[in-house]
Amino acid sequence: MSEDRRLLVLRAIVEDYVATQEPVGSRLLTQRHSLGVSPATIRNDMAALEEAGLITQPHTSAGRIPTDLGYRMFVDRLAQVRPISTPQRRAIEAFLGAGVDLDDVLTRAGRLVAQLTGQVAVVQYPSRQRSGLRHLELVPVGEERLLVVVITDSGRVEQRFVAAEAPDEVALGELRARLNVAVAGRRAEELPTALEEVGQAVAPEQLGLTAAIIAAIGDCLAEEGEERLVLSGTANLARASVRFEHGLQPVLEALEEQVALLGLLSEMTHDDEVAVRIGHETGASGLTETSVVSSGYGKGFLGSIGPTRMDYPGTMAAVRAVARYLSRVLPA
Repeated sequence: MSEDRRLLVLRAIVEDYVATQEPVGSRLLTQRHSLGVSPATIRNDMAALEEAGLITQPHTSAGRIPTDLGYRMFVDRLAQVRPISTPQRRAIEAFLGAGVDLDDVLTRAGRLVAQLTGQVAVVQYPSRQRSGLRHLELVPVGEERLLVVVITDSGRVEQRFVAAEAPDEVALGELRARLNVAVAGRRAEELPTALEEVGQAVAPEQLGLTAAIIAAIGDCLAEEGEERLVLSGTANLARASVRFEHGLQPVLEALEEQVALLGLLSEMTHDDEVAVRIGHETGASGLTETSVVSSGYGKGFLGSIGPTRMDYPGTMAAVRAVARYLSRVLPA
């Protein structure tokens, strides 16, 4: 029974500290929460929690605040992800549904998570390494130029111009159809063989054009920026209510290291589960005073980064709701 009560005391401390930003004392816990025991018993419970490393006293005569270990216990055993209400869900779907293309949808997703959490939102573009080609389009532009449009199954659209005289409409249509049959549903690593077979099957007079088109497709897939992150809401970290003991600069510098940030989020994100890394668990020196909440969608992930003193249930709910919407419109 004492163990259960101590967990309730820990939850009360976390919730009060997140809400007030002030260390929490036994008297306030007694006044704010129906714990059913005396302040003396709560003090004993707080002493036990402190000995276990779950809370700490930042200053003499002050109340207690959660440690990273305390937040971890809260997330793993005590936090309940708040359900998104029907009006909230409809608002999310309406806002994201108004996106006109992939860039717009993901930008809106980042803005929405940042707005819902009051923190930094991180959105990864669908990974081309896991994307397949859905469709190719060949469009004549003038007499000696051809526009090659590459559409992936994640919604990416890339365009390249090929300097070559396009064949007549019938021959171009046949080449387009042959290429689409060869690449439909194929992953990037499968394309070279498929496209080589197309090159061997076309008429001799189309070899040069086919080679140029294949090169253009390869150029699209090999384009720098294959893994791309979008950050939204960075200014939220500068609000007066967000405090970092070592200042804001280390956090901003860590956010600029997108390769390391990609590695962290890729490592912690599995399918559509919500994952949480707290403080030193991030493994990044600049993020030791932050927590990261993330979830996967389709071929990417999105997350929220804020101080360890964050609203974990609310942040987890927002990240999960937006990720689930993206999973529906940008499937794996």
